[in-house]
Amino acid sequence: MNLKARNDATPTLRIIPREQHNISRKNISKAALRVLYRLNEAGFDAYLVGGAVRDLLLGGHPKDFDVATNATPDEVKKLFRNCRLIGRRFRLAHVVYGPEIIEVATFRGTGEEDSEGDRHIVDGRIVRDNVWGTIEEDAIRRDFRVNALYYDISDFSVRDYVGGIQDVEDRVLHLIGDPATRYREDPVRMLRAVRLAAKLNFRIDERASAPFEELGPLLLDASPARLFDESLKMFLAGHGLKSFRMLEQTGLLKFMFPATARALKRGDKALRILIEQGLSNTDARVVEGKSVTPAFLFAVLLWGEVRDLAHAWMVKGVDANDAWGRATANVIAEQCQRVAIPRRFTLTMEEIWSLQPRFEQVQRKKVFRLMAHPRFRAAFDFLALRAAESPAIRELGEWWAHAQQLPHETLAAALAGVTSPPESGGKSEAVSAAPKKRRRRRKPSGGKSGAA
Repeated sequence: MNLKARNDATPTLRIIPREQHNISRKNISKAALRVLYRLNEAGFDAYLVGGAVRDLLLGGHPKDFDVATNATPDEVKKLFRNCRLIGRRFRLAHVVYGPEIIEVATFRGTGEEDSEGDRHIVDGRIVRDNVWGTIEEDAIRRDFRVNALYYDISDFSVRDYVGGIQDVEDRVLHLIGDPATRYREDPVRMLRAVRLAAKLNFRIDERASAPFEELGPLLLDASPARLFDESLKMFLAGHGLKSFRMLEQTGLLKFMFPATARALKRGDKALRILIEQGLSNTDARVVEGKSVTPAFLFAVLLWGEVRDLAHAWMVKGVDANDAWGRATANVIAEQCQRVAIPRRFTLTMEEIWSLQPRFEQVQRKKVFRLMAHPRFRAAFDFLALRAAESPAIRELGEWWAHAQQLPHETLAAALAGVTSPPESGGKSEAVSAAPKKRRRRRKPSGGKSGAA
């Protein structure tokens, strides 16, 4: 079937001249400009395209710059010695300038008769697509109108074939063509809609969001590795809290993080506070230019199910350590079937979770052993997020926060039962003994740290 007919989109060119838009070459990377100029000088059409144009129009500072051209990948490679061709599903040229990679894509066509390329569609999904076409065809092949804007290096105008400029002004996301057809071609477009709306503070057009409930299950067939990449884009780019809320509102959360959706459905207010505060903290760190790790974020998202499973097994008489181990293994195994979290991250998640019960063990040797653990800081930050679970957990977090401020000798003396005022501020008995709440626990080994 011809894609042009399926997309139900008729391109109508609108040219916005240089004096009528705010894109300046000083905000475009030098590497991207070199690629654009080189292609143009060689007689090819060359355009900056997609998210970079959209973000520049919105006054942003994009990090990635993509180029669209009528030159084929082989022709691009002949022009640039620093070029490599990649991809089987979508053949692309990567032009490399030091750490920066400029992705160059040939205009995609809508017909299937082009002898220069090939397209393969299975159950409505495009599994291979290397049919070249015109810029008009390329425009209607893109996902959202705001991503189908072209900055022309030859005269510095912006070309709009599908109404993207109006959507930028209206701050709305319209899908190009029939939404159900486009989502069946690539179900991950539903997640991209959520991510872009959160990132740009746009709303999703009602027609574009209507198929989510019916077609959301198609995400179960998407590549778990690709969904991991999409998760990082949603949660580790400074707009994670908005992305999470939109995932939940649109009903897509259960297809990405089923354990999280189940735990929240049980009405656990403390868990919601933990997740939203964790995401908010991550967003703040991104804005401040601080490092963030997927391991901590995934540990936050999956904590509710891990905790509840562990406690359910302990109620049945399973040893605390075994119960936590089983819960951790089960939740991670299920999650990795949806989102392929690499082992280096799941190991850290397991450590963060396994250290939570150990915070209740405030005997001298155990305290110092825990403080020396390489994951102590991450585990403590996690404990601090759990403050809403109960007054006991909040008290425990405060105890450990103060303990970390004390000199080694002062803390050691306090844990030995000797009152020794901390240098940091006069809490003379703050760490002289374990928090009273802990002594009433049946399992001092720590199996019920998250029971509240």
